Amino acid sequence: MSVLPYAIAGWIFIIGVYGLATSRNLIHAVGCLAVCQSSTYVLLLSVGYRDGGTAPVFSDLQPGSRPLVDPIVQALALTDVVVGATLTALLLALVVQVDKRHGTVDPDELSELRG
Repeated sequence: MSVLPYAIAGWIFIIGVYGLATSRNLIHAVGCLAVCQSSTYVLLLSVGYRDGGTAPVFSDLQPGSRPLVDPIVQALALTDVVVGATLTALLLALVVQVDKRHGTVDPDELSELRG
């Protein structure tokens, strides 16, 4: 079992968190959150990968003859894509409303949001 996919998922997540921490634009911050979300795709697919595995939908395979790929992890990855796209669209809609109301997307200039 290789740790390379897990390292790549961690690297993508760190890149997204770094971009989020250094972002001075709300649109850039939403993009960085999407990058963090994409690291979960790599993580889920690496968890479900089986070397030499086949799809579990073939009925002509003898039980135990070949390793099967886990279909639940693939379904979770697909669900993760849908949730990520929905979350990104919602956050971008909120950024548009912030820009309409305050005239800026710079978090430092949003003085009305400070406590």
